[in-house]
Amino acid sequence: MKNILITGGAGFIGSHVVRLFVKKYPEYHCVNLDKLTYAGNLANLSDIENYPNYTFIKGDITDGPFVQNLFSEWDFDGVIHLAAESHVDRSISNPMEFIMTNIVGTVNLLNASLATWKSNCDGKRFYHISTDEVYGSLGEEGKFLETTPYDPRSPYSASKASSDHLVRAYSHTFSLPVIISNCSNNYGPYQFPEKLIPLFIHNIRNRKPLPVYGKGANIRDWLYVEDHAKAIDLLFHNGKLGETYNIGGNNEWKNIDLIHKLCDIMDQRLNRQKGESAQLITYVKDRAGHDLRYAIDATKIHNELGWEPTVKFTEGFEATVDWYLSNEEWLNAVTSGEYQKYYEQQYVKR
Repeated sequence: MKNILITGGAGFIGSHVVRLFVKKYPEYHCVNLDKLTYAGNLANLSDIENYPNYTFIKGDITDGPFVQNLFSEWDFDGVIHLAAESHVDRSISNPMEFIMTNIVGTVNLLNASLATWKSNCDGKRFYHISTDEVYGSLGEEGKFLETTPYDPRSPYSASKASSDHLVRAYSHTFSLPVIISNCSNNYGPYQFPEKLIPLFIHNIRNRKPLPVYGKGANIRDWLYVEDHAKAIDLLFHNGKLGETYNIGGNNEWKNIDLIHKLCDIMDQRLNRQKGESAQLITYVKDRAGHDLRYAIDATKIHNELGWEPTVKFTEGFEATVDWYLSNEEWLNAVTSGEYQKYYEQQYVKR
């Protein structure tokens, strides 16, 4: 049985990856390492927490000795590194937290992998998941390629860019078997409601203002989280070592257009008059260093591995809205902070 470490597996994207791997690969033992900060929620994985090939470990990747001991204990065959601070607004308020987790934490994992695999890297793989934000901002035309020069504009994207460079450096300098992917904006179930879609669903439901930066003219490419998890699965097993792959949804939306679409769907679901939710839109001062447009060219992963998004945006968007409306208990627990008691109840007291 192979031991696979998945960092940040209690988070939004991570929980979908953990669930996919635990169910699809019974011959793997998946170890989910998560610090359980505000964005890590073990309730996201309550359906698989008792599977025999799954283990959760609470821990901090910025603790180098802890990470090394973990590798010594489990002798991991592969790493899927998702753990990261990821919210731009928080990075503006507290850059050091992003530097520690995204840079120092990544280096600790690289060092532990190198120390564990130095005698034999055959069949080993360190897969680092990153973001399209490392490429900076696009104008009205063009898309990010794997060869696009890095131009990060926020402490968040700069810290992720640094971690990408370090992963590549360990590949070139120490021959560590690595793969990197950079993805566009994810959406779907279990996303912490600081991000646009779940935040606005929550606010509309409670008739709270919908804060829109600037004029809402910023454009993002949206990728359904389960499509991303499938791409991660494919790259982990079949991606070329030392390569970078862009993963995108081919779904560009101007923020204000996406918000109006969301308002229309919510009006229908909540039996409100058409246009009622849109009245909650409130324009606020633009975010510092706000990138205008992101767009991913995912030709490489399609041509080499045959991956492409399978969930059409309208289908995925409506399914996402329906999930949050059908899981009010989850959303209420997250927004109130009650979800943080789950670890103590399920792991400490039993």
